[in-house]
Amino acid sequence: MKLTQTNSFTKESLLFYISLGRISFLNFQEKLFLLKNLDSSNALALLSIEDIENLVNRKFSKRVIWDGKKNLLMAEAILSRCQKANIEIIFYFEDSYPPLLKEISDPPFLMYCRGNSDLLKSSGVSVVGTRQLTQNGKQAAVDFAYDAILSGSNVISGLANGADGYAHQGAINAYFDCKEHNFGLDKIGRTIAVLPSAIDEIVPYNHKKLAAQIIQTGGLLVSEFEPGTITEKWHFVARNRIIAALSTATVVIEAPSGSGALITADFALEYNRDVFFHEVAFSHNAVQIESIVKSDLEKKHAEGTVSKYKLENSIKKFIDNGAPVIKDYEDFCKVQIMPPGEKNKQENKNPPCIQGELF
Repeated sequence: MKLTQTNSFTKESLLFYISLGRISFLNFQEKLFLLKNLDSSNALALLSIEDIENLVNRKFSKRVIWDGKKNLLMAEAILSRCQKANIEIIFYFEDSYPPLLKEISDPPFLMYCRGNSDLLKSSGVSVVGTRQLTQNGKQAAVDFAYDAILSGSNVISGLANGADGYAHQGAINAYFDCKEHNFGLDKIGRTIAVLPSAIDEIVPYNHKKLAAQIIQTGGLLVSEFEPGTITEKWHFVARNRIIAALSTATVVIEAPSGSGALITADFALEYNRDVFFHEVAFSHNAVQIESIVKSDLEKKHAEGTVSKYKLENSIKKFIDNGAPVIKDYEDFCKVQIMPPGEKNKQENKNPPCIQGELF
């Protein structure tokens, strides 16, 4: 819903949708239920917490705080802020909502966008990885994204330090190179950054310039978190599910055990998407980092400060289950069109250390 353009939504309907979308203690299905059974923002504002419990047939934690009138006032402030800052809001029930995102069980009820939201309906590849990339990993992220953009594919990542930032940078480099050489900009892809923060805040702060370049080059910043939201730890995992859902394939550049990138890979598999690993993840330096990280995780697990899931969530798990290893974007394209049973049977594709010191 482009707030700067004439559309079929009245101010009242917008306030109702925003009010409903910002109720954090409701899950997606419960929000849809209230959407179908209430007719206005005022009707929602007048409900008590007991009324909502009865409507959705669920008892909430005693820690849940609900003030319907305050929620409506906040929705009014958000609507005004979005209009002034040219922030677009896309609701789940709109045609402009990303089709792939509708396939998951817990999609955002609404999405806040800055930039070219039409990209959400185009094809793309998600690129993720650790924040502590090796030098080869940095170059691999840049090169993979660069080539993907030139092929017409969008590159989706999370604007984090490390692999995310280098992937976005590779996409931006491709845009400016095409512009300089008068290559048709209408033929190339763009990059999409899914934020763990409010749509009007950049996390990490040092990527503020990178975020501006993403918009400048026709890309998109997107977040499920409304303007003014304080970033919390759980937002990063929530962000990862969107990165995984927005494409049919996720490519992991480098990711030691317990990495957030492997959580994204888990989401991708849960959503019936493909997961690939770049061969730099098995380089000598990457294997050394994995050894150090794994040792630290084992120690913390023994102390009870790290979960068994984080300890065991490693590249080995994915490779054992058939995840393919690719060397670049061209290789990715070749492997992607193979039948599922053939993707992990390429001769000489897997680096030697897959059978050696890494595992």
